[in-house]
Formats: sequence, C-alpha cells, structure tokens
Amino acid sequence: MSGMEINELVHAVRASPNFNERASPITMLVLHYTEMKPVETALDRLTDPDAGVSAHYLISEEGIVTQLVPEEKRAWHAGVSFWRGTKDVNSASIGIELDHPGHAGGYREFTDAQFEALVPLVARIVKEYDIPRANVVAHSDVAPLRKIDPGELFPWDRLAEYGLCLPKPEKIEQVDPFHNEGAFILALERYGYDITEGRKTIEAFERRWRPEKIEGRYDAQLGAILWHLLLERDRGAAR
Repeated sequence: MSGMEINELVHAVRASPNFNERASPITMLVLHYTEMKPVETALDRLTDPDAGVSAHYLISEEGIVTQLVPEEKRAWHAGVSFWRGTKDVNSASIGIELDHPGHAGGYREFTDAQFEALVPLVARIVKEYDIPRANVVAHSDVAPLRKIDPGELFPWDRLAEYGLCLPKPEKIEQVDPFHNEGAFILALERYGYDITEGRKTIEAFERRWRPEKIEGRYDAQLGAILWHLLLERDRGAAR
C-alpha cells in the first residue's frame, strides 16, 4: 500500500517526519510495544522530529490502527539490529507498534481488540510483500542486547493459527542435539540471531519459543526446539 490512507484496516493517519528512503526490499515485519501510556504519548513521540523514532503503524489497546509512515519509506523503529544477515533491519522491514505499558509500566496481556486489529493488517502486509513466516519477528529477536518487546505475553501462538508467523514446535525429539551452551549459541546464529551477547540471545529465543520459562541458560528443551526449527527451515517448511 503506497502512501497513507484511511481504509478498512487503517482508521487514522498521523504523519511522522521520521523516515527516509529504503536501501533494500521489504522482507520482514517487526512487532514492538510502545512502553508508553496513554497512547497519545506514544503517538507524540513517534511523530516528534527531535525524537528520531517512528514506525509504520501503531495499534491502540482499543484496536485503533494509526498509520505514521508510508510503507514504501524506511521508518526508524528497529534501531541497531540484525536478522538473518540483514544489518539494516529498518530498510528491510515494516514496523508495527502495539500500544502497551510494557515491562516498565505494569506488563500485562495484550487486548483482544488490539490483536483483532493486528491480524488483518499483518495478513495484508505479508501477502503483499511475500514475507516468510520466519521473518515475522519480535523487536527482541532483532535486537536481543537491547530490547525485550513485545515480550513473553505476546500471543504468537494465536498469530501462528492464522499462518502469519511460525508456530511453536509441538512434536519435538526430546534429545540434546547441541550438548553444550556454546554449540547452542552458534546454532542460534545459524538460525538468524545476533549472538554478540549469548545469554541475552538465549533470553530472546526463550521469549519467543518458551515464554513460560526465561532463564538465559541453555537446556535440552531449548535445544530440541531450535533443532526442530532448523530442520523445518532446511526442509523449506519455514515460509
């Protein structure tokens, strides 16, 4: 969708000056939370030229979708980040901010209204740009050293039911394929993560794939999950 317009998926437009030209095609979608309340505070910051941050969309807890930056432009949402060889994640991605108090403001579940507004928007974006499910990711996935959003309560399983992100592996071999943490961290790099700080990367992996237990330490269950994800990718089943 070029430009900005109100339609059945976008309820409001509030233009941000914080964007520039893309240097690569769109191949990713990154989900964030704002960690600012009320929502107007987040909208003010994302449109403040002095703040130097933005996103393509913000979805309020009430389900109101506001577009801030045209999709063909490079919004400034990911910061210093990396995913599957891409260092300029902003150029390669569309960023969606979810109105939420975040961990600092009383972390809680995301609202049904917000999720119900998110699903058709993500569905339209991934179809239009042919974004693989493996590239619908969390801010914490692409910036594990700095970010933990949208966090362990984001309903990835519900999004996966619509085929819009990879599902959590259910039937996995209960084996220890990596034998030690160092080998596991190297496998995280092979999957696509920045492993500059290994423990932080393990935490990011846990937030996405085992949110009920976040310790930042390797164990056999994590190894089995990652092994399954790598096998699925190698079989071409991760689109």
